[in-house]
Amino acid sequence: MGKDPKDLSSLNDFELLELARDGHDGAFVTLYRKRQAKIYRFSMQMSGSRSIAEDVTQEVFLALVREPGRFDPERGSLEGFLYGVARNHVLRRLGADRRYVSIDDEDDSSDVYDQEQTADPHSNMARAETIESVRKAILSLPEHYREVVVLCDLHEMSYTEASAALGCAVGTVRSRLHRARKMLLEKLRPAAEAEVGRDGARPARCVV
Repeated sequence: MGKDPKDLSSLNDFELLELARDGHDGAFVTLYRKRQAKIYRFSMQMSGSRSIAEDVTQEVFLALVREPGRFDPERGSLEGFLYGVARNHVLRRLGADRRYVSIDDEDDSSDVYDQEQTADPHSNMARAETIESVRKAILSLPEHYREVVVLCDLHEMSYTEASAALGCAVGTVRSRLHRARKMLLEKLRPAAEAEVGRDGARPARCVV
């Protein structure tokens, strides 16, 4: 193809996919390395299960290899397309299992949220407790509310990008996100009030 593998990191998603379609060695690997972590985190945040997240991530990129023509750049970004495929696989897995894996069994929280450590152990513990409460609250949301929180608040996608990934109207994303945030506040309020009652301090800020 005339492309030096050293140049692959400078290419955008569509260019990498085009090279991969033409059989360029390394183009797909570069694309996988570029997007794999986000798809894994999304799947983990949606399912609460490392094993589901690993399986879904593998399936998403296998689907891209098998049917690269499914992606239509006129309908949105490749990243949004990958989120959409991952979402469908996660919901299919959850629908088959009809249960959530206990978040306590998936104890590597660094897979889901970046935790900035400080020199104060008490602050680190308080932050870890807050993150754990938020993770559990998000996992307890109905799927159509959970996915907009994960995409818009955790992955910082715009309403337009999220609507493309989910295959629904922008207004639907906006209204679901508004409702989901209210639900999260209600779920997190008891823990926040308990924290205030325990030490008189203001509750830690919600990370979503």
